[in-house]
Amino acid sequence: MTHAFDKDYWDAVWRGDRALAMAAGEPHPHLVAETRDLEPGAALEAGCGAGVEAVWLAGAGWRVTGADIAADALARAAERAAAAGVADRVRWVEADLSVWEPEERFDLVTTHYAHPATPQLHFYDRLASWVAPGGTLLLVGHLHDEGHQHGHGEEGGPPAEASVRAADVVARLDPARWEVVTATESRRTVTVPDGREVAVHDAVVRARRR
Repeated sequence: MTHAFDKDYWDAVWRGDRALAMAAGEPHPHLVAETRDLEPGAALEAGCGAGVEAVWLAGAGWRVTGADIAADALARAAERAAAAGVADRVRWVEADLSVWEPEERFDLVTTHYAHPATPQLHFYDRLASWVAPGGTLLLVGHLHDEGHQHGHGEEGGPPAEASVRAADVVARLDPARWEVVTATESRRTVTVPDGREVAVHDAVVRARRR
């Protein structure tokens, strides 16, 4: 199964049965671990969904732009920010990340499982171009596994076009411009809202722009 990952797709997702589960949960553990030693500044959460990570960053002192293609996701995100008392530290932008261009560069650009209607590695190239000198790029994606590519949201894992390997991401970062701090592939277990434990396989790359 493949998907276009366009606005129609994501609007349907955020209006459907999966929306409640996608909006729940704690900030991604890799985000917490990889940003704890960074000085807060301007951050972009690309494909922010319901704002879990963006709101956490705002609470940690960052000035955050949360961008997503789905208006329903951003409405949930704005409610979350207001409830957390950080609405004044987050700007929400409805945008197609395959074509959108921000007006500024950021001290932190991060994304967690976002995939717009463009090849995944090309999407990461775009995010890298939005990092300010001295800033950090943090990418958390679905780990590509040839044996478990059956369709987004299914037990078998995401479709191949929405998954990556850490080494493939690192290969696109020019060493003259980037210092790779983290390049890892992790496997962990999470408990979903219905109580089931689900295996999650991540590709994580953190790099500092020289």
